[in-house]
Amino acid sequence: MEDVKTDDGLLRSEDWLAVWMGAAIIALVLAGVRPEGAGLSCSDGLSGLFAPGRLATTVGVGAAVGVLCLIGVRLMDGSARGFAAGFAGLFALAWAARAVACDSALSDRGVNYAITALVLGLFISNVVGVPGWLRAAMRTEYYIKAGLVILGSSVLFGRVLEAGMYGMVQAAAVIAVIWYLCFWLSRKLRVDEEFSAMMATAVSICGVSAAIAACGAISGDRKKLSYVTSLVLVVAAPMMIVMPLAVDWLGLSDIVGGAWIGGTIDTTGAVVVAGESIGDSATNAATIVKLSQNALLGLAAFGLSVWWTVRGGGAGADTPEVSASVIWERFPKFVLGFLATSLLFSFGLGDGLVDATSGVLKGLRTWLFALAFVCIGLETRLRDLLSMQGGRPAIAFVVAQAANVAWTLLLAWLLFGGAVFSVPDL
Repeated sequence: MEDVKTDDGLLRSEDWLAVWMGAAIIALVLAGVRPEGAGLSCSDGLSGLFAPGRLATTVGVGAAVGVLCLIGVRLMDGSARGFAAGFAGLFALAWAARAVACDSALSDRGVNYAITALVLGLFISNVVGVPGWLRAAMRTEYYIKAGLVILGSSVLFGRVLEAGMYGMVQAAAVIAVIWYLCFWLSRKLRVDEEFSAMMATAVSICGVSAAIAACGAISGDRKKLSYVTSLVLVVAAPMMIVMPLAVDWLGLSDIVGGAWIGGTIDTTGAVVVAGESIGDSATNAATIVKLSQNALLGLAAFGLSVWWTVRGGGAGADTPEVSASVIWERFPKFVLGFLATSLLFSFGLGDGLVDATSGVLKGLRTWLFALAFVCIGLETRLRDLLSMQGGRPAIAFVVAQAANVAWTLLLAWLLFGGAVFSVPDL
């Protein structure tokens, strides 16, 4: 019976399907399917986006990505017809957001596709209203996880080995301090223990994935999980914009700035985009730190379930049995996809092939992240964040995140800035 469950997980869970989709895209690109500019390039300005050849390539890329996503959605028992219609609309919104971001007046001011995609989604959600037919394609984490698998092609494993220990030390120090601080502050503000545990896990580890893992580990209320998820995404949006500016204002190196971003912004896609707005070294450092936090998620979920059981938390609920299977169940499988991709591009492929495919793969992962950021905006109702429990959870989360920003800046400077250890080559 256990084997059947494992097979279902490999073919039906969102985490695994995101890995397979990312792997399929990489395989097609390695096999020679390499659309120029992955369907969109700002090199020729706005006028170049509407050239017949460019539009045809964009539509082709959208159709190909849509088909791959549709296969996964069907395996997750989603509606093929509903998803297809919704994805067409979602891709059009992502294209519009990326096209707007190509305007030099905006790009020169640091406005990138993630910002325009998020703002467009927020406008539709909070002003116009999200049409029902679009909701079937709103699968934020699915797009982000698949994009992260592809991102592994640009982070060479030798660099991960060199800087990974720094990232693990930083992640462990953040979890130890910020989790306790957020939980303590939430309880002082009369937020219930279940809510406090989910928020503390989200803010100290890796945002949405951590909140989901925490909710499962303590059999938490799904309404509270939805609230924490929305709070994570809304707080991550301005941080994605402000933190790269703060890196420049504080005069931090790209590597320190990336490590700071990776340890504080709680959405993987936002971490990558914020890092990319600084440079490749910042992106690599941010990704390594974020993946270090992700790598600790399974252990944290295990520890949380033990703690919750010992305290007698969630009395009356079915508390999950503490076992090795809990760790594996909570572990984000897309991390394995990222590492496998990094290993392949680090040791399994020649430098010529890696260089020949890097631009196309970056363009394709950008499409997936653009889709995700439109979804984040579409899923977010700003006024709902202040209504639950009188806004006390939101206050606790924001204060804890502010403390996280300060504490992680110190850690990033100590670990990645050369103050204690040599600066890694990223």
